[in-house]
Amino acid sequence: MRKYIAESIGTMVLVILGCGTAMLVGCNAANGGGYILTAFAFGLSIVAMAYSIGNISGCHINPAVSLGVLLSGGIDAREFLGYVVAQCIGALIGAGLLGAIFNLGGVTDMTGGLGTNGLAGVNGSSVAGLLVEIILTFIFVTCILGVTSKSFSHGSFAGLVIGLTLVGVHILGIGLTGTSVNPARSFGPAVVAAIYGNAEPLSCLWVFIVGPLIGSVLAAFVYNFLEAGD
Repeated sequence: MRKYIAESIGTMVLVILGCGTAMLVGCNAANGGGYILTAFAFGLSIVAMAYSIGNISGCHINPAVSLGVLLSGGIDAREFLGYVVAQCIGALIGAGLLGAIFNLGGVTDMTGGLGTNGLAGVNGSSVAGLLVEIILTFIFVTCILGVTSKSFSHGSFAGLVIGLTLVGVHILGIGLTGTSVNPARSFGPAVVAAIYGNAEPLSCLWVFIVGPLIGSVLAAFVYNFLEAGD
């Protein structure tokens, strides 16, 4: 149970810091500074949580990561389901807290989306959005499987490497899909945004669930194949 609580807390922190920063600084292509700040907010959230709860749960805080670990033999199916439920709960709590903060504080228009993902950067194309999320998640999960591999572990540097990789995929992906690579991170804000009156993110939510999961499966398959070659 402790590891599931840790996963909820970690995902909550990721949503609060990452999506909260996106709401404050914006992610318009004309404002490159907003891209960088948002990218680092997500990446540094991972770094912070990796060194906080990594020794308890492994700090997946992402169903796509948990799927990759499952397919690599790191957890079993029962643990995987527990992780996913915990991560989604954490994302809902994080988005709910953001909604309360911004709504009560009057900081921004709550119909803006709570840092939700969308397809505006790919002209509304779900196929393009899927491809973006598959590729970015493949890169991210491959990195995680590599730096946490028992046969070649980067030890205390793993959390930093993973966090910086997340920064990198966000720098490219923000202008295209807002960068999900994490179904829970997309699910929580989309649901809470709908509660506040903006149901549009729910219409394309499936892209940010299916895409990262496919990317994770591909990453696990490729990495397991490459590692077995040793």
